[in-house]
Amino acid sequence: MNFGARVLKTGLAVTLALYVAALLKFPSSTGAGIAAIFAMQPSIYRSWRHFLDQVQTSTIGAIIALGGGMLLSSQPIAIGIVCILVIMLSMKMKRSDTIGLTLVTVISVMEASGQWQFALNRFLVLMTGIVSAFVINILVFPPKPRKQYINQIENVFSSLSLLMRTAVSHEMKESVFRDEKNALEGSIRSLADKYALFEEEQKKLLRPKYSQTRELVVYKNMLASLQKGFEVLDAVDRHYFQAERGDDTDEEFDRHLELLIRYHEHILLKFQNKIKPGLNDTDPLGEDNDRFLESVVMGYQPGNTSRLRLAVIAGAVYDYGYQLERLDRVAEQINRAADDKKDDKK
Repeated sequence: MNFGARVLKTGLAVTLALYVAALLKFPSSTGAGIAAIFAMQPSIYRSWRHFLDQVQTSTIGAIIALGGGMLLSSQPIAIGIVCILVIMLSMKMKRSDTIGLTLVTVISVMEASGQWQFALNRFLVLMTGIVSAFVINILVFPPKPRKQYINQIENVFSSLSLLMRTAVSHEMKESVFRDEKNALEGSIRSLADKYALFEEEQKKLLRPKYSQTRELVVYKNMLASLQKGFEVLDAVDRHYFQAERGDDTDEEFDRHLELLIRYHEHILLKFQNKIKPGLNDTDPLGEDNDRFLESVVMGYQPGNTSRLRLAVIAGAVYDYGYQLERLDRVAEQINRAADDKKDDKK
């Protein structure tokens, strides 16, 4: 059972919505609670965007529902027709994420059968829930996606490091390895969702700052490096132990995977500015990645299935190393810019 900030905030938003609805003496406060649940979002920007979109579509939906109630009464078939029209209109406006709550508004308003005072009351109840969720999301444990992202990067890397160092040595039980790998896959997927929030926010800004653009590049490369590392684990899981190999092959793969994960760790320390001066220019990987791929691929002969499986893994390993080199270059640029900024201040 997961208990996080968003779970707590949803409960608080529902509570606040119900209290405000009771304070304003609305006949029924249930709609306010329902609206608060729908309106809770994972970021401040998305909360604000959802608030504006929801007000727009709910207002239009309420107007259509009011007209439908006057003309068609509150028969189920009439409510269904109006719901279809509102869904089509919401999709046309590219507001599909607001459809659920907008339909709640439509059904609530159409119950009034054209009585605009009752319809307005229902509409205000739903707006109370939306505003309550927005206020709670801003004031109570406001989302800090960047800090959460960096912390999650470190946690995901720790899991990747453990699996990478034991992938070939066969020290971990197979069932445990599979469970850990599946958990790692879910964590990387969660990271990808957080990155999507950053990207969405920046695309909506008219003139994003250079620092924000650079930050997005860093986050994208950090995520890509973890994804490439997982692809190595997936290739090992599917191909390595099904291939015939000797002890020297095990040692070669184990040594190179250890080198890559240490390189990855080295780069993350660069981003945290924990590397001693003078070590930033070193390249822990060197030309090892090219030599490793060549040693595996050059030994392939047509019909040699085992060697082909090893070549597939070597390709994934090479991609991981290549992505780490790209991430390293980004780290160097960040550190160089930070050093230049310090020199300017002096």
